[in-house]
Amino acid sequence: MYQDMNDNKISGSLRKNIFEGGLVQIVQKHHQRTGELTEGIVSRILTKSPQHPHGIKVQIETGEIGRVKWVILED
Repeated sequence: MYQDMNDNKISGSLRKNIFEGGLVQIVQKHHQRTGELTEGIVSRILTKSPQHPHGIKVQIETGEIGRVKWVILED
């Protein structure tokens, strides 16, 4: 599991790390070149496979869809 030690974040490439109601940072398709992150609460998990190298695709509560770069962990 890839973890950022400076923040409470883990990689979004494994489906088992992501759950509905969890806080995540996603990259939307039109922001892939810049890597701009959008933070939100997962409303639906769209990727069926257990892992994806570019991140699991989700829809957040605002309706935006993107691939999870980071899962934000609670303290």
